[in-house]
Order: sequence, then C-alpha cells, then structure tokens
Amino acid sequence: MKDYKNYIFDLYGTLVDIHTEEGIPKLWEKLSFFYGFYGAIYQPEELQESYLALVVQEENSYAHEAYPEIELEYVFQKLFEKKGVKADMELSVHAGQFFRILSTEYVKVYEGTKEMLENLHKKGKKVYLLSNAQEIFTSYELRFLGLTDYFDDIFISSSCQCKKPDTKFYRMLMDKHNLKIEECLMIGNDNTTDIAGAKELGMDSLYIHSNLSPELKGEPDSTYFLEEMDMKKLMEML
Repeated sequence: MKDYKNYIFDLYGTLVDIHTEEGIPKLWEKLSFFYGFYGAIYQPEELQESYLALVVQEENSYAHEAYPEIELEYVFQKLFEKKGVKADMELSVHAGQFFRILSTEYVKVYEGTKEMLENLHKKGKKVYLLSNAQEIFTSYELRFLGLTDYFDDIFISSSCQCKKPDTKFYRMLMDKHNLKIEECLMIGNDNTTDIAGAKELGMDSLYIHSNLSPELKGEPDSTYFLEEMDMKKLMEML
C-alpha cells in the first residue's frame, strides 16, 4: 500500500459497532412519557408518526442539496411546538439523546481500533473523522467510547448539512486543513457513500466489509479491499 500522510475514517461500521432499533413500540411509549413531563401530550403511535413526518419535512427543506443532512434536534424541538410547548434547544437536544439511548441496543469500539489509531499517530500521520451522523448523538458517543482525542479533526454531516457521497463534505475537511487529494486515504465500510464519494473526488480509498456494511454486489470501487473487519490486518496494511 502507498504511504499516505492523511487517513480519513468513517465511524459506524468502520471503527465502531452499533445496533439501533427505532421502530420498537416501547421506545415510543417511553419517549411519549418524556414529552408528557413537559406538557407535550402524545400517544406513542401519534408521536412516532409526527416524528417521521417532521423528518421528511426537514429533508424537503434541503432539496437544493444533492445529499442533504438534517439536524435532528430541530425535529425534536418541533415535536414540542406541535403541542404548544415552547422548548429551548437544550431540552430539544436532551429529548433527542433520550431517543438515541432508548433506540440503542449497544455501541462499542471494534477490538483493536484504538491501537490502530495510536499506531498511525506514532508514525506521524494525521487522522480525521468524516461521518454521516447526527452531532447530538455522535459527538457524545465518541466521548463515551473514549475516541474523541484520537482525531486531529472531526466532521459530522448534520453540522455540515450535507453527507457522503457528496464531494462537498470531503472538501470541507480538505480545505480547512489544506490537504492534497493524493496524500489522503478514505477508509470506510459503505461502497455507495464512503467509497463512491472518494472515487468521485479522485481520492484513494480502502473498503472494509464489516457487519454493518450494506450488501455488496461484485467488487467495491475502492483502491484497496479488506474482506472482513480485522483491525490487526488493517493496522498491517496501513
């Protein structure tokens, strides 16, 4: 493998294993209880339907973007407003985080991830995170998992209002740090987002087929290919 100066990582399915389930009735029962504490009275099914409708509404407001990414805290705020309750952003973020906790079965770092990232730093490399995710979830999960300090910078799509494979998302990182495409390697587990965006930009990439990867038909469009999640092998490659 070519020696790169900058390594840009996806998060979920690449460095972190997670399982969430947002459709379970118990989640919406608990969340409706939370909203009821503040005077926003919902039946669980009504709350779920309102949430899904507001997500679509927010996505439509970004129709000018090829790959828009909404900020979910505004959805949780509007759920209060729909019932005539004025909620500040702090409460709205807390509602969203409670939703995330209720929907998460587990979130954990893949074995060997921290050692791999440490090894890159020891070699004098720059390490960046480029994640299609929600700031109100992911920044806190990174801290919970002890990963925040392993990155030289972190870009989360909701804060940038666009997501992979949009090359604009990659360029935000590259422009901020004056990175050269030929000196960067994108590493991710999704051929249609992580790898496709890097390829369109002309950036080399490494595809990892993990337990969270979408179904892959044929070979990935990446420069390099790791057939299964194995941090030891990844460390050897890098």
